[in-house]
Amino acid sequence: MINIDFTNLNTLEKKIYDKLMEFSKSNERFRITQAAELCGCSVSKISKFVKKLGFSNFKQYLDFLYGIEAPKDLYSNELNRIKGFIDDFDSSLTDEFLDLIMSHNKIVFFGYGPSLLCAQYFEYRLRTCSNKTVMAVSDEISVLSMVDENTLLVILTVTGTFKSFEHVYHDAKQKACDVAIVVEEYNTSLFYQCDKIFWLSKVSQPDYLKPYEKSRTIFFIFLEEVIQKMQENNRAIDN
Repeated sequence: MINIDFTNLNTLEKKIYDKLMEFSKSNERFRITQAAELCGCSVSKISKFVKKLGFSNFKQYLDFLYGIEAPKDLYSNELNRIKGFIDDFDSSLTDEFLDLIMSHNKIVFFGYGPSLLCAQYFEYRLRTCSNKTVMAVSDEISVLSMVDENTLLVILTVTGTFKSFEHVYHDAKQKACDVAIVVEEYNTSLFYQCDKIFWLSKVSQPDYLKPYEKSRTIFFIFLEEVIQKMQENNRAIDN
């Protein structure tokens, strides 16, 4: 990525820019030493000018001057994965999840490690756009003290392999609580640990990453879409 900033140039640098731009229109590519000589300044001044303008080096600046398209950077695997998720995004899942939330008076988010941080964020987000009781917790004792027949327990997990949710699910069902799991990666063992599962991604993160090292980006994309739809519904009601 390149961030070109013309506004940050001083008077001398603007003159350098104008002179080199004009020179490039009628001359072939030139060296940095030629640029310095043409502008009556040092090579280091040209180098600093180029970087201040937003380019990483003089060659990249010349490509800009001569209209040569910069080579596209390869996306990281994570960016490719997220792009694929967005391209295949199934909005019916957000509708279904929103309906599930709206059918309960109390929402309890549950997660371990980084997933708890996501849960805490969406605890705040839901509180700002609904009148429901919303909490985020990371221990089973707290869950059991909060849930009842009016509660939706939402478990957030990337892999579902860090720790089993069987005990949480079993004890929650004893209190007639509905349990949903929002999981990123496909894991058939989770089918027996909830009433409903929302599987988000067809592409798993690298196996060499431990569960706590894996990103939670897709959680944020999915759940923010749910929040956006909730806010849209609120505006429609207000109008």
